[in-house]
Amino acid sequence: MASASPCACGAPSPSLRCPLSLSLPFASFPPAVRLAAPPLLLRRIAVSRPRAASALEALVMESDDEDEDEGEESEEYGAGLFQGEAWAAAADERDAVRSPELQVFELEELPEQWRRSRIAWLCKELPAYKHSTFTRILNAQRKWITQDDATYIAVHCLRIRNNDAAFRVYSWMVRQHWYRFNFALATRVADCLAREGKVEKCREVFDAMVKQGRVPAESTFHILVVAYLSVPGGRCFEEACTIYNQMIQMGGYKPRLNLHNSVFRALVSKTGGTAKHNLKQAEFVYHNIVTSNLAVHKDVFVGLIWIHSYQDVIDRDRIKALRDEMKRAGYEETTDVLVSLMRAFSKEGDIKETEATWHRLLQSGCELPAQAYICRMELYARTGEPMKSLEMFKEMKGRNVSPNVASYHKIIEIMAKAREIETAERLMDEFVESHMKHLMPAFIDMMYMYLDLDMHDKLEQTFTKCLGQCRPNRILYTIYLESLVRIGNIAKAEEIFGEMHKNGTIGTHAKSCNIMLRGYLSAEDYQKAESIYDLMCKKKYDVPVDTLEKLQSGLLTSKKVVKPPKPVSMKLDEEQREILIGLLLGGTQIESHAQKGVHIVNFKFQEDSNAHSVLRAHIHERFFEWLPSACRSFNDDSEIPYQFSTIPHAHFGFFADQFFLKGQPVLPKLVHRWLSPRVLAYWFMFGGFRLQSGDIVLKVSGGNIDGIERIANSLQTRSLTCKVKRKGRFFWIGFQGSSADSFWKIIVPYVLDSFTGSTTTMQESHSIGSDGSRDSDTSYKDDTQRYNTETER
Repeated sequence: MASASPCACGAPSPSLRCPLSLSLPFASFPPAVRLAAPPLLLRRIAVSRPRAASALEALVMESDDEDEDEGEESEEYGAGLFQGEAWAAAADERDAVRSPELQVFELEELPEQWRRSRIAWLCKELPAYKHSTFTRILNAQRKWITQDDATYIAVHCLRIRNNDAAFRVYSWMVRQHWYRFNFALATRVADCLAREGKVEKCREVFDAMVKQGRVPAESTFHILVVAYLSVPGGRCFEEACTIYNQMIQMGGYKPRLNLHNSVFRALVSKTGGTAKHNLKQAEFVYHNIVTSNLAVHKDVFVGLIWIHSYQDVIDRDRIKALRDEMKRAGYEETTDVLVSLMRAFSKEGDIKETEATWHRLLQSGCELPAQAYICRMELYARTGEPMKSLEMFKEMKGRNVSPNVASYHKIIEIMAKAREIETAERLMDEFVESHMKHLMPAFIDMMYMYLDLDMHDKLEQTFTKCLGQCRPNRILYTIYLESLVRIGNIAKAEEIFGEMHKNGTIGTHAKSCNIMLRGYLSAEDYQKAESIYDLMCKKKYDVPVDTLEKLQSGLLTSKKVVKPPKPVSMKLDEEQREILIGLLLGGTQIESHAQKGVHIVNFKFQEDSNAHSVLRAHIHERFFEWLPSACRSFNDDSEIPYQFSTIPHAHFGFFADQFFLKGQPVLPKLVHRWLSPRVLAYWFMFGGFRLQSGDIVLKVSGGNIDGIERIANSLQTRSLTCKVKRKGRFFWIGFQGSSADSFWKIIVPYVLDSFTGSTTTMQESHSIGSDGSRDSDTSYKDDTQRYNTETER
């Protein structure tokens, strides 16, 4: 027997360390390059041990600057710290993280010549085939192949760095009746997949090890954390923290210093407004560095103080303790630390400490950051001296420190709250003329000021001006709606409310419905007031007691019988059903509940996507009545989490049975009948994207080639020619040229504004005829009714 490890010749090549992506434009994938393999006979399989500090790990230190939109937007809460620095990768600990030895036989040890020949042939031929042919060839060997034979083939694929082929062999093995769990092989396959950036496949093997009651090897934890951190845009940051925590708590391992630093650097690479929610995780990383007797890097102290400065409640004792530890370690307080201290002291209104830290910043001779002036502006605003905040803003200009977006937001907010109308208007005009982005917060502050001062004409002018320069949002429309109700312009308010309700990007919520209800009551239009009240009951919106009393009193006055509110029947309407089907096709998950026949829908959106941020708020509003009370208490769209779930309900059983089989996603047999324009639109918004060339790509979650063909044939009947590609476990459907244009015209009436392309494309989309939607009418409502009837029986 011989011992072996995966990934021959050390770290994988650079081309294999990056996550696979679709070629642009949508075209056939480039052929796989197969390296020539040495003869298999009369040799032991030699595979080098994995190194903990692989080249993939270096990507973690270089991937934080990939977000293109970080610039001005990140200034709102302060940009993430240490971007562009490689201190986390500069750790001295580069020793290999050991993993269990994998024992494999040599071909010459096999007594049967025919077995040796067949294994050699499989090792040569299998890596060249795609998934379907690959599986058929293995199935044809069931009569003679054993676990040792399959293990040899999998290790050979690892040796030639064809990790996808090794994973296919491993996945096929575990489904055979003779398979016995091989911890060493699972570890090698998982390590090699993670090194190549295939985190989903690696996580699948990782979870299988845990289900077997085994604790994964330290190497698997280490490499999987690094692989998650290396995903562009930080989309897998939460998963990285989960595996890191399990490595310590479940595995009992002590990670290397460079891994601690990599996780911490990812924590502080976000903007301050986002990073403040990661305080517990940051403290956990710091605690593990200290308790492991490892050297704490200076930037770990700086980053932890920085996160503390953004908390709503400042823990001054903890900040002082960190400063003392930093001093004992021989580190001086940098500009970042001083600015963080100013931010923390200004939040508490401590003028003495803030000014003392400001003088230290001046004495340091460094370039004064705009954030320091913002802290002073906020300080004097909290202490009731808004004009002194204005002096700070002017002083910043006098010192040739260019005002940024965050500084304009802060000073306009302060002046608006102080009711300094002329000053606020002058600063707003200056901000607009600067051609900076992100004007919306300033416009909203101005509209709140006009609303409080009953300056409704100027509020309407500001509303119109804002629509010409910014994307509309719910807050903007709600302020304008409140203004119209206050002045008694109920007809215009009704028009604006209808526009909010129809526009998925804006949407209505409890506050806007209450405003409209008050408007109808003030106009004594009790019939419309009752209809809006019924809508609020259906959506489970809270209605103030005094408003409800006015409604009941008005109905009595109009001699209408007051009926007690009927219990609302929980049932998905047609729009919600179509939205849910589109999201399920794109990858939304449904979980079974402890109660039999009850299921939960888990909505999860990408944090690094502005479009998904809008989609998140839209889905939250559309499924509001299906959410638990904890998810219905948010005052602002920005507070809505990027991951939330519905209440457990039997109504989701149909969708769970159709889209999932034994916990794995599948395509329903009748999916081709359900592809309405709205379904396609939400599928595109959640699981698709539009290339710069205009081509459109949709990701299919689950299913097999038969289901994909049914979808493709259904699209073909609408003159939508598409191409199908398989990428790992997913299928991709692509539309090119005129097919992409036709597809876009079909879905654009239901696509949110954040997902639309150029203005020209939107204008062209309005020319679509009604035939496009009529041809795609679905009959899945009959399918759901039939299912409900069968389950009742």
